[in-house]
Amino acid sequence: MTTNRPTLGVPEVAAFLGVRKAWVYDNWREQQIPFRKVGQGLRCRPADLERWFDEQEAA
Repeated sequence: MTTNRPTLGVPEVAAFLGVRKAWVYDNWREQQIPFRKVGQGLRCRPADLERWFDEQEAA
């Protein structure tokens, strides 16, 4: 089954978080940003990013 749900790359995630792309690349594992490797790139579902972001505020 294929879906056409949009995903976010590093530039979109950086813009959402208000940080530089370099910060995202340097910190995505440590901060547990919900990326998945797709080929050589990182992709994230918007809903997963929003859930992660909300969890950061609660911590």
